[in-house]
Amino acid sequence: MKNLIKEKSFQIKVVAVLLIVVLIGAVIFSTGMLSGKTEGEVVARVNGEAINKDELYKLLEEQYGQEALDLLISEKVLELELEKQNIVVSEEDVQKESNEIIDQYGGQEEFDAALISYGYTLDNFKKDIESNLKMKKLLEPEITITEEEMKAYFDENKETFDVKEQVKASHILVDSEETAQEVRNKLLVAEDFAEMAKEYSTDTSNSELGGELGFFSRGDMVAEFENAAFALEIGKISEPIKTEYGYHIIKVEEKKAAKAATYEESKAEIKEILFNEKLPTAYDTWLQDKYEEYAIENLL
Repeated sequence: MKNLIKEKSFQIKVVAVLLIVVLIGAVIFSTGMLSGKTEGEVVARVNGEAINKDELYKLLEEQYGQEALDLLISEKVLELELEKQNIVVSEEDVQKESNEIIDQYGGQEEFDAALISYGYTLDNFKKDIESNLKMKKLLEPEITITEEEMKAYFDENKETFDVKEQVKASHILVDSEETAQEVRNKLLVAEDFAEMAKEYSTDTSNSELGGELGFFSRGDMVAEFENAAFALEIGKISEPIKTEYGYHIIKVEEKKAAKAATYEESKAEIKEILFNEKLPTAYDTWLQDKYEEYAIENLL
């Protein structure tokens, strides 16, 4: 139910990674690098006429083989440089980065659904995070971010760093007003909200978490739900609230007042943003220099 307001740039990254996997797979299979035989294996039929894996991989190699090989060469250069400079990334760093992306998706369930939709596994995702963090460490000396740049960015984007008014709430979603009123009556005589959410709520994304929605700002929820939540006192139980999803019983647990951003409090986030903006160009320049430094033979 919760509408995400943060840009999901990870989606673009996943698509790119999956394309890379396909291209590499084309080279591996078509050059016989895997021990399994592909000759004669049928991948499709048209009116009984077979198309085998050899035909598929030959086509993929012809169309994408050079791009895939260039990628593998680049990755090998990166790997050798990481070894040379003894750059490592801890499991804690990977988990921290993973948690931030999961939060951007609105929680574990939404994130897991996104992984499935892209045919991407959690192990693949974490390996990609680890590689990205290593590359950042490797290229950090190549990227300069000045105080003037950070201040200019803050001045131009100040509103995006402001903290909006927020509410932390839980809810129980049911199909009818009668059921909603029944649930509310039980809650008013000291029934446990979390247990009632597990028993009654049809919102499977959070029912097992006791109906917890975490903090949200205005604009994150549908209007009827949002208006009720922001008007409700902390610890109180709402009347049944009707939305397009059904009937909600809401409990507000905490509130945060709006707060204007300051440059000092936003510096770390701004530096990270500017670093990520400069990273692709810095990587291209760095890689070209390394291509001249390493002895590379392209024998495709």
